[in-house]
Formats: sequence, structure tokens, C-alpha cells
Amino acid sequence: MAAYPRTRIGLYAVITVIALTTDLLSKGIVFSRLGGVFQGTGWLIDSWVKFELHTSLNPGALWGMGQGFAPVFAALSVVAFAGINYWLFFRGAAASLWLTIALAMVSGGALGNCYDRLGWHGEHFPNDAKPALAVRDFLRFRFGNYDYPIFNIADSFLVAGAIMLMIQSLKQEDDPASTDLKQSPAA
Repeated sequence: MAAYPRTRIGLYAVITVIALTTDLLSKGIVFSRLGGVFQGTGWLIDSWVKFELHTSLNPGALWGMGQGFAPVFAALSVVAFAGINYWLFFRGAAASLWLTIALAMVSGGALGNCYDRLGWHGEHFPNDAKPALAVRDFLRFRFGNYDYPIFNIADSFLVAGAIMLMIQSLKQEDDPASTDLKQSPAA
């Protein structure tokens, strides 16, 4: 096992659980309050940037790509979660506070969407009795005439974590003296 502050395990767990819980609770509340799938509030913000809560089921991945492969995406989420934990805590990447936070956000988001892809939410597509193997989305934005794909809190955590990872990689390219990863056994 590599050296890192032991508090990183707790920090990682807390952030992952917060991300997962926030995602699952928000999906449950919005879908329950709006009455299920394909329901909307109408524009809550109505200007050039528009926003509404609008329930949707996505049987694919990013922007609906890969529809019908929910079990594969669920399995990949589990593999990614295991890989992240191995890299952080057995290879020592948890020595970096930044990476610990970023990967906790990615983990929480991945687990939230994995839960949905397994159909554990109990939502159904219209005229289908079995639970949908699909991610529940509900945040809808329109910018001018462009409708941004509907997404959820898990997606927000995934993207924020990914942006943090990109910043980390740019920081390392710009700063050869950076010791966060280059001198850790995780590199």
C-alpha cells in the first residue's frame, strides 16, 4: 500500500456518498413530484437562457449515445469505481488532495447513474411494465434556440470531477516541479 494521509479515505467516502445521495434524492423527488416520466414544470427561468425541470429516461450514455447498452455501461461504472479505488488507495494517488476530491466526484456520479441503469429506480417507459434500464434525467436548459441535452446531478458531479482531472493534467504539464503525482507511486 502506498503512503497518503489516512484521512483521504474518509474524505473520498464522504464526497462519494454526498454525490450519490444528492443525485438519487434529487431524481426521486423530481420524478415523484412531477408524476413520472416525460413531465415538466414549464420554464422556471424564461429569458435567453431558459431552465425547467423535465423528467426523461436515457437508455444510453452521454447525449443518448449507445442506447440499449445500459447493462454494459453499468458494468463499466463498477469497473471504473473499482479502478479509481485501486489507483487512489493502493497505488497512492490519494497523496493528492485534488485527485482524491476529483475522483470522489466521478465515483459518486458514476454510482448514481449505475443505480439507474440497473433499473432499481422503478421508473417505466410508457406502455412497458418492466423497470427501465435507463438513467433518470431532469435538468433542462435552452440557450437561445439550442436545447442542451437533459441531464442530472450525477452528470454534474462527473463533469466537475473530469474538469478537475483536466486541470490537474495541465498543471503538471506547466509545472515540471509539481510533486502531486510525478513523484508518487501512482504516476
